[in-house]
Amino acid sequence: MQALRDALARTRDQLVAQLPRLVGLRPAGDDGLPVRLSNRTYAGTRDTPMGERGFDQPLLWVVVGLLAWGLVMVYSASIALPDNPRFANYASTHFVIRHGISMFIGLVAALVAFQFPMKTWERMAPWLFAIALLMLVMVLIPFIGKGVNGARRWFSLGIMNFQPSEFAKLAVLLYAADYMVRKMEVKERFFAAVAPMAVALAVVGMLLLAEPDMGAFMVIVVIAMGILFLGGVNARMFFLIATVVVGAFALMVMASEWRRARIFAYLDPWSEEHALGKGYQLSHSLIAFGRGEIFGVGLGGSVEKLHWLPEAHTDFLLAVVGEEFGLIGVLIVIGVFLWLIRRIMHIGRQAIALDQVFSGLVAQGVGIWIGFQTFINIGVNLGALPTKGLTLPLMSYGGSAILLELVALAIVLRVDYENRQLMKGGRS
Repeated sequence: MQALRDALARTRDQLVAQLPRLVGLRPAGDDGLPVRLSNRTYAGTRDTPMGERGFDQPLLWVVVGLLAWGLVMVYSASIALPDNPRFANYASTHFVIRHGISMFIGLVAALVAFQFPMKTWERMAPWLFAIALLMLVMVLIPFIGKGVNGARRWFSLGIMNFQPSEFAKLAVLLYAADYMVRKMEVKERFFAAVAPMAVALAVVGMLLLAEPDMGAFMVIVVIAMGILFLGGVNARMFFLIATVVVGAFALMVMASEWRRARIFAYLDPWSEEHALGKGYQLSHSLIAFGRGEIFGVGLGGSVEKLHWLPEAHTDFLLAVVGEEFGLIGVLIVIGVFLWLIRRIMHIGRQAIALDQVFSGLVAQGVGIWIGFQTFINIGVNLGALPTKGLTLPLMSYGGSAILLELVALAIVLRVDYENRQLMKGGRS
């Protein structure tokens, strides 16, 4: 019996001696992590701060890359505009400088937006929607809203023109995500879940069509419908709504003579009737792509930007990319946007999996926004869709568009930041 007690004691002593090595620690004084063997030892140590939780840096650098490429292309597409009598008083760097200022303001606004937790954005969503409605009303008032070519869509702020419809895209996105979270219990009931949102969209639509800005209204409707679908609205109700929306847009097109003319020009841009009229932009956009062929004519070598292709630095920037960088350049742009949108949607799905429904819907709403607007712009430039005044996100010239797109992407990065906090056991 005594021999057994001695054997057990020796085994115990051996285990105690080997314990630091078994748990991956080394004795104090050795190179490595110190072993805390007593409460006194723990009390004598200082708290070590946790490392930076971080966010999706590849996403950030892709956005920066698109901004940089867009800045170069805006300069290339606008450098010859002062030769036009309409822009005779402008310097050759006028548009690129204003675009750079808009980018700087957008980056500062994005940095500020990133600081707000998603709970704060959720609380602010109804108020931001109300502010957007107020701005859409104010822009229609003479001497407040700025009119250009028969459209009244802008506030003149000196260093940049602010377009309330761009702010409305973000406001409706946040409001729709908040709305779905609040209506989660009744999402299977049509009137309880969908009717209030439909009324809100109808009000926004009437204000936007009064400007008129049908392109922004289309984007806003797609954002709201996408969030309703992703939020769990019954699929049959969703397709019913989609049918009604498509029918409404078709009626708007048929009821407007100049919108019908755009459709006919899109169907046959090379006809004698349309080539110098409604099909002029599209025909010269296609000429630009044709000149670019596979590898392009080289940066700065575009001919179509020399007063042949209108709005080359805004809606038809991709045509200049196609002419100067060829098919390769266009495929790179499409590939980068596909990666960006896929990554944004992944962040949204990750947030929903972590039970952050509002955050997830917001991120996916931004993905729908960027994706749909990119799809429309590329389709218009390539002649696959009728001409519609929507810019290429992050690249085309446009102050308020760049500003709000950067704020929206900063919110996505905030969602990703909070996702990583939750996965590491922290709080959002």
